[in-house]
Order: sequence, then C-alpha cells, then structure tokens
Amino acid sequence: MSTDQQSGPRLRPTEPTDDTGPGRTRAGDRDVPASPPTTPCTVVWSRGRPYVLESGSGRPRWMGTDHHGRPQSLTGEELRRRGWTYRRSC
Repeated sequence: MSTDQQSGPRLRPTEPTDDTGPGRTRAGDRDVPASPPTTPCTVVWSRGRPYVLESGSGRPRWMGTDHHGRPQSLTGEELRRRGWTYRRSC
C-alpha cells in the first residue's frame, strides 16, 4: 500500500488573469512596463529596494537608497526602465 496519495482535491496552477492593476502587466506585456504612479508619498519597490515619490518644488522624484545605503533619486522614466512593483519581491 502506498502513502504517496494526498487527501483532498488537487490544486491546479492558476492561469494569469486580466486583472492588472497599476504597475502590473499581463504576461504578454512584460516588454512594456507600466508607468509608475504619480500620487505623492506612494511607495514602490525596484530591484529589492523601496522608493517613495516626493513632490517638493520642481519635478517629482522617486527617492530611495542604493546598495550601499546612500540616497538615490530616480525619475519616473528611470524607475519604469528598471522595473517596479507595489510589492517587495523575494
């Protein structure tokens, strides 16, 4: 007798949906990342680091830190090219 069988229903992998919120793209659209949000104080993640949108005098900029902990400023276009998300990736 084998004990390799699981009890309960088997789960199938989920299919991608069209429920794409801001900053998320469908699997087929990965070549064209969505633009970052424009609401001040919004936090997004890029390359494992958080960035906050500051809108002082002048142009809005995304502030975060580099891998040495030094302040780093990015434009919306730079952030879009680097890739971003609302959630921290592992």
